[in-house]
Amino acid sequence: MNTNGFNEMLDLNSNNNILRSEPVLNEAEKMLIRQAGSTVHYPKGHIIFATGDISDRVYLIESGWVKIYRLSADGRRVTVGSIRSPGEMMGLAETLVEAERTCFAGAINDVAMVVMTKNKFEELMAQQPMLAIKVAKLLGARMREAEAIIHEMVCWQAPGRLALMLIKMGERMGVQSKGGIKINLQLTHEEIANMVGTSRQTVTSLLNTFKQEKSIVYEGRAIRIVNPDKLAKWVI
Repeated sequence: MNTNGFNEMLDLNSNNNILRSEPVLNEAEKMLIRQAGSTVHYPKGHIIFATGDISDRVYLIESGWVKIYRLSADGRRVTVGSIRSPGEMMGLAETLVEAERTCFAGAINDVAMVVMTKNKFEELMAQQPMLAIKVAKLLGARMREAEAIIHEMVCWQAPGRLALMLIKMGERMGVQSKGGIKINLQLTHEEIANMVGTSRQTVTSLLNTFKQEKSIVYEGRAIRIVNPDKLAKWVI
């Protein structure tokens, strides 16, 4: 996807970058992981790992998207961190420190991923120092992102948080076309609310506001960002 439109309208050199990136594995590194692991397919809605599980493996997403979430006291699924996309690794931190899982990982749609045991992963990093450095950088980037999310939740109102989430999703997983940037995850308003820390009713109202100002349009349950400049005004 071409993100030049996003990059032109946002100041990516500020301390609170709207678009954040993390180190990406190259094809050679992905191939090493594929050779050391095995490919597993999970259907939409499947829980890949759960709170309390033993952290004994890491994952490389080949296709599909995965949400990382915790359960609130009232049973709501509160999304923490970013949605994990194709080409990303997940399950790293807890596996490397040998701690129980503190979050759930759920397949948003049908997912294919390479699963590698902790021992295999550590052997691979010992043999490939550059991969180990890449993993360290990845964990550092995710720590910074987590800190930024906490800041957003505390300091920003719901409209800014929702607009920012749409911008991030458009940058990371949207499909560019002449009509805008299509986000085709088909999340429910309840799921979006859990991602931005507000109620379903608030999300519905805000999305309607974005639609009325012609920042977005609905295409079924998919969302297309048609005016990213207007959307960005909610978060700048």
